[in-house]
Amino acid sequence: MATSTPDATQDAAYDVTGIGNAIVDVIAHADDAFLAANTIEKGAMTLIDAARAEELYGRMGPGVEVSGGSAGNTMAGIAMLGGRGAYIGKVARDQLGDVFRHDIRAAGVAFDSAPLLGGAPTARCLILVTPDAQRSMNTYLGACVELGPEDIDEALIAGSQVTYLEGYLWDPPRAKEAFRKAAEIAHAAGRKVSLSLSDSFCVHRHHAEFVDLVERHVDILFANEHEIGALYGTDSFEDALAAVKRLGKTAALTRSEKGAVIVSAGEVVEVAAEPVERVVDTTGAGDLYAAGFLFGHTRGLSPAVCGRLGAVAAAEIISHVGARPEVNLRELVAAKGIL
Repeated sequence: MATSTPDATQDAAYDVTGIGNAIVDVIAHADDAFLAANTIEKGAMTLIDAARAEELYGRMGPGVEVSGGSAGNTMAGIAMLGGRGAYIGKVARDQLGDVFRHDIRAAGVAFDSAPLLGGAPTARCLILVTPDAQRSMNTYLGACVELGPEDIDEALIAGSQVTYLEGYLWDPPRAKEAFRKAAEIAHAAGRKVSLSLSDSFCVHRHHAEFVDLVERHVDILFANEHEIGALYGTDSFEDALAAVKRLGKTAALTRSEKGAVIVSAGEVVEVAAEPVERVVDTTGAGDLYAAGFLFGHTRGLSPAVCGRLGAVAAAEIISHVGARPEVNLRELVAAKGIL
């Protein structure tokens, strides 16, 4: 059984508040030929406009519609583990917006962001899952781009142990202002700021800004080996790891079946990947890894235990289609003797 250490931030109203793109996922299976025929970048997240969204939606096979969004998935995972979570994101007052609001609240996450009125519709992500379980995401941001500093609830951020930011949100211009405002509020209240780099293409698009963000405003960093390599301009994981160690911050670097490397207080801990009988869909793997890790972190658990929680949550999510857990994560980790 894991033991926790005292945490001075247990007075917080929430363990984690996530800020991200509020998106409804439309997930369908496809083969590589479909991706090629529709010029879809395999394994990446590509931003598309409304016309492209309609075009792709019409060509996709039968799909499953589920509430998603990177930070939204993370918050749902934290809540399922028994954590206290809140979420800030922008949806429209439309059918998909109602679906998103209902789903995230039903998951046990506080969500009170005001809906967008009279503007773009709620965002959707068209996800094509190929037989190798890779997911290629085509995202129409819609109402997401309207998230701004005015949507940041100061009391909510100040009352959360950790504010978790998804890198994808760095694409909409006003969201950057919201990011910075949230980070300032969190640090002024003695809280922590966490960032997921989200996607290597996202890192390339905003490279200089991401380097500055990580070095000056982030306390807990999440990245896979491709994303951290993109951040430090190297194909060598060892070189990227050395750069992360020099930061002197907490970082969880995931490496798929190779497990993860956790950097904390200058120490490096390797955590094995959780065995999975069959990988079905990698959508949300990083999101749920962050959920498990942050849940453990906000309870003062060791980096190794936090990493194990992340590994178990990620393994559950890649065993089925969709980025929200299909089993009770709290019961799952308890059965493994982690909590």
